[in-house]
Amino acid sequence: MYDFATDLADRLSALPRVDYADLPATRAALRAAVAHHRPYQPSRPVEVGDRLVPGPPGAPPVAVRVYRPDADRPQPALIYLHWGGFVTGDLETVHQTCLRLADRIDAVVVNVGYRLAPEHPFPAGLEDCYAALEWLAKEGAGLGVDTGRIAVGGESAGGGLAAALALAVRDRGGPALRLQCLLFPALDDRLETVSARAFTDTPMWDRHNAQVSWRYYLGDAAGGDAVDPLAAPARADDLGGLPPAYVLACEYDPLRDEALTYAHRLIQAGVKSRIGYHPGTFHACIALGDTATAQQILTEQESWLRDGLHSRPAPHPRPGGVPGGKA
Repeated sequence: MYDFATDLADRLSALPRVDYADLPATRAALRAAVAHHRPYQPSRPVEVGDRLVPGPPGAPPVAVRVYRPDADRPQPALIYLHWGGFVTGDLETVHQTCLRLADRIDAVVVNVGYRLAPEHPFPAGLEDCYAALEWLAKEGAGLGVDTGRIAVGGESAGGGLAAALALAVRDRGGPALRLQCLLFPALDDRLETVSARAFTDTPMWDRHNAQVSWRYYLGDAAGGDAVDPLAAPARADDLGGLPPAYVLACEYDPLRDEALTYAHRLIQAGVKSRIGYHPGTFHACIALGDTATAQQILTEQESWLRDGLHSRPAPHPRPGGVPGGKA
C-alpha cells in the first residue's frame, strides 16, 4: 500500500507497534525498545552528567542530562526534546541521539526530562522546557557554553515542544534562540490535513495514536476552538520574529502536512527556513538509524545545526520589514 524506501521496508518488523490508548503497555514497550538502541560511540571524549535544575514557579526541579564534548573554547548549545506523544519518554529516550549530536555538531547538548501528560497536561511539559532554557542561559557559561548561541530541537512531540518554546521565547522576551530544529513535529491538534486523515495504519505513528495523544495532552479542549498556540503551534497567527528553522517532513506520516504548512508559513513570515522532505519515509524512521535513508536524514540535520551554530547569526526579520524591525 505504501511505497516505502526499500531499506526501511526491509526493517519494518523491527519496529514496535503500540496503541497509545493503553498507556501503561505503550510506556513499557517503548522503554524496552529504547533499551535496545545501538550505543553510539563518539569520536572524542564527551562528558555526560545528570542534574536537577530549577523548575517553573511552584513546580518541582527539572531533570536534565548534559553532554559536553571535549573542547578548548566556549561551545554553542542545543536543548533537545524527546519524542513520545507528550505522554511517554525520559532522559534515556534520546540519550544516544544527544550523544551523537554533541559529538558531531561540536556543541553542548541538554536533554530535558519534561513532565508528561496525562498526569501533567499542558502547559507543564512546555514550562519545564522553558525553565531548562532559562537555566542554561543563566548558568551555561560555567558549562563552557557560549550563551549567545543556543538552539532548540526535538522529534515528534519534542519537535512540537521545540516550536512552542521558540514562540514562548519570542512572546515573553526570553533567552534568545539561534535556531529551531523540528523533526516530524506534532504541531496541530485539529488533525484536519490530508495526511492526518489518510494515514490510519502507518508505522510508528497513525491517526488514532495522534488523536489519543492530543487528548491526553489537552483533555476535552483538543480539537476545539480554545486551544493555546503554545500547545499547538500551528494555531499561532503570527510566526514572524522566530529563529531560523529546519523542518523535516516524512512522506507517509500523519504529521507530514502540518509540518510542511508550518515551514511554508515560517518562510512567508520572513523566517529563514530549510525544509527536509524525504519520499518513501514514515514518522520517526530515523529509529532505523543504520539504514542509508535514515543516515541521509541524520547527516542533513547535523550539517544544518553545525553550520547554523558555528556561523555568524542570521537576523530574524519580520515580514515586509528590516531585520529586527517592524513591518
